[in-house]
Amino acid sequence: MNPVLGYIAIAAVTLATALIGFFGLRISRTTQDFYVASRTVRPWWNASAIGGEYLSAASVLGIAGLILLQGAGGLWFPIGYTAGYLMLLLFVAAPLRRSGAYTIPDFTGARLESRLVRRLTTVLVILIGWFYIVPQLQGAALTIRITTGLPSWMGAAAVSIIVGLIVAAGGMRSITFVQAFQFWLKLTAIAVPAVLLLITVGRDGGPSVDPAVAFPAALGPASLDVYSTVSLVIALLLGTMGLPHVLVRFYTNPDGAAARRTTLIVLGLLSVFYIFPTVIGLLGRALAPELASPGEADALVLLLPGMVIGGLLGDVLTALVIAGAFGAFLSTSSGLVVSLAGVISQELAGGSVRGFRIAAIASSLVPLAVALVLEPGGLAGSVGLVFAFTASTLCPVLVLGIWWRGLTARGAVAGMLGGGLFCGAAILLGPLLAAAGGWPSWLQAALAQPAAWTVPLAFALTVVVSRLDRRRAPRGADRVLARLHAPEARA
Repeated sequence: MNPVLGYIAIAAVTLATALIGFFGLRISRTTQDFYVASRTVRPWWNASAIGGEYLSAASVLGIAGLILLQGAGGLWFPIGYTAGYLMLLLFVAAPLRRSGAYTIPDFTGARLESRLVRRLTTVLVILIGWFYIVPQLQGAALTIRITTGLPSWMGAAAVSIIVGLIVAAGGMRSITFVQAFQFWLKLTAIAVPAVLLLITVGRDGGPSVDPAVAFPAALGPASLDVYSTVSLVIALLLGTMGLPHVLVRFYTNPDGAAARRTTLIVLGLLSVFYIFPTVIGLLGRALAPELASPGEADALVLLLPGMVIGGLLGDVLTALVIAGAFGAFLSTSSGLVVSLAGVISQELAGGSVRGFRIAAIASSLVPLAVALVLEPGGLAGSVGLVFAFTASTLCPVLVLGIWWRGLTARGAVAGMLGGGLFCGAAILLGPLLAAAGGWPSWLQAALAQPAAWTVPLAFALTVVVSRLDRRRAPRGADRVLARLHAPEARA
């Protein structure tokens, strides 16, 4: 590909992001504008913004790469990512909006009347946010290296700096406009190349697709490991309910009914989007098998249009994909930085706008330092482990806090600490044992995909300790639960 088109694509999406972000700055006036966009974001607009921030590097680049590597096994990621929103719809979206909180620590602290729970939730939100940003920066580094030839660190640094400045300038109000625009950019950037690739393959004289190569029996459903598959699905379904940058968007809806409608629209938008990286991944299995290596598979979406279509049209499609991918890095990182800045500012700076802006800059720079030090892994796999950690820590306290009167502060602390420590240890030890070799396969599988045992453990610890500590149940639990579940009065 001509690198000039890559530069133009990156510059265009960056300029559009900056202009839209600073337009939002013009109407960001109050503290509520910075934290929750004054709770005035309507369902379609909010759903587009959620799609913009949720469709990260793992979705735009990683899904097709995983299908290229794993065949049918890679399909569980788009299924799980989408179905996770069904769990949000059923258990979390409307009650969380009715809570009136600004952040997740606001909610847990008020529900359990505990400063310790609030502080522990704050630490977990920050850790989850930072480690979710890292794959976005690594995806930006990969895109810059593959398409322009510039050093990888420049992509990560560019995303980090742009996001920090835009979030600091306009807060949630500004980022809502940016993310809604970037969802439709990403959908266009992945759908147009996928459709044209199918047309190219289907026409007379086009490249042939051998079904035996694209869908080999060795990588079909029968090849899936039952434990690993179930554990991955648990992580994706329940981890979505604890993602801080997703949950904070429900605080921006006018009411709980709008939050439910938003979630339904998001389900539809995600279902449409994931068709296209799946198509590209399957085509890549037949047309670009040489990319099927852990270090190259994530570049399939970037490289396949030029390899199959070629010429000026292939270069233009590649530039479009670059724009969409860069938009993914910017939008997801923006959502994460907004949620982190809100939490840090609330806890350390009294919730001031100045504190929000300082926290936004800090929340952008810390993951950048981590991304520059760590070796990049598979994007979807890295994000999948973040989902497992989230499902093992924040998910139990949110679900039980919304639906069970008997939850106590000590139970919540036990569940979050137990789930976090065991899941974190598994994530750290899994690669070490796999590299060392000689360990039982069941142990390696349990550490590589820990959600199947760490999530039930976290729930069990939370319930058992709460039952033993039931005399210390929050006195205001009935009042809070009534607020969470009582339908709003219609105008």
